[in-house]
Amino acid sequence: MTAPTAPIPVILGPAPARLQTSGLVLAVASAFAFSSSGPFVKPLLEAGWSLGAALLVRMGIAGLVLSPALVRALRANPGLLRRHWRMFAGFGLMPVLGCQLFFFSAMQRMPVAVALLIQYLAPVMLVVFVWARTRRRPSALVLWGSVVAIGGLVLVVDIAGASFDLLGTLLGLAAAVCVCAYFVLAERTGDDLPSLALASGGLLIGAVVMGGLCLTGIMPFAAPAVEVVLAGVTVPWWMPLLWVAAVGTTLGYALGVMAVPRVGSRVASFVGLSEVLFALGFAWIFLGETPAPIQFVGGALILAGVVLIKVDDVRNAPERLARRALRAPMSATPTSATPTAPVAPAP
Repeated sequence: MTAPTAPIPVILGPAPARLQTSGLVLAVASAFAFSSSGPFVKPLLEAGWSLGAALLVRMGIAGLVLSPALVRALRANPGLLRRHWRMFAGFGLMPVLGCQLFFFSAMQRMPVAVALLIQYLAPVMLVVFVWARTRRRPSALVLWGSVVAIGGLVLVVDIAGASFDLLGTLLGLAAAVCVCAYFVLAERTGDDLPSLALASGGLLIGAVVMGGLCLTGIMPFAAPAVEVVLAGVTVPWWMPLLWVAAVGTTLGYALGVMAVPRVGSRVASFVGLSEVLFALGFAWIFLGETPAPIQFVGGALILAGVVLIKVDDVRNAPERLARRALRAPMSATPTSATPTAPVAPAP
């Protein structure tokens, strides 16, 4: 007779490493996609398009492009919306609609650079939030990485000579909170709530709410058939808008929500700072806005800060996996003839 054997938690080494690598690639690609939105939307707004029209079209098209993932998830899990309606509503109202509305509203009251700087305080806000919630002081690497990355961000956005505006600052902070919500909500996706289904549902909810704001006149709606200049070439209005909807929004959200569960909200939020660097490149190529040398220095500091955060994440990975292994369900009973080995999920 075989003696009872206790379940043995097993931690797989290669799988988490592969997930971490793919997550970093997805996070960088998401930041690259998001960064193209500003340089392509700016000429449209200057040519007469209203912000409400541009946001409605980009959210609506992106939500429809990703809708097959939502339909597939609803067919496989009919009770998905009933169980996760708060997640869908929160994602649509904060990371999708709220972030864009608050940021562009802040941008109208202060220089774009200052609005960007305030919005991208989100990674530091996440560090402080976790510190307050867990009452565990972040490691020295995390603190130094935060300081270095934000210092680099200050150099990149170049806030010299900017004046203070209280309402604009509050709007920028609201946008930063919405960015935090994006990373926190995206990290909670999984088998029960697929990432792409959440992205599609959130984008469609955001589009519906924006449509209501435009219909009621709260948000102006203007979408003239204009031509804009990109990289010295005159193109019709639908070309930059199609890029923003298909690449800047669809790929940005899709790749982002898949990346966050793989690398965690903290690492993903700091990698997201690279969006500012990519935006500089797009503005340089398509709008002729040449970066200053100090901005390249700032970019190097941002990358250094991200590296410090990632090094800390790698150092703490074994401890984190061990904690998850202990929380893994033990499916075997004491009288099982053979042992079972629950697998600790990847971070």
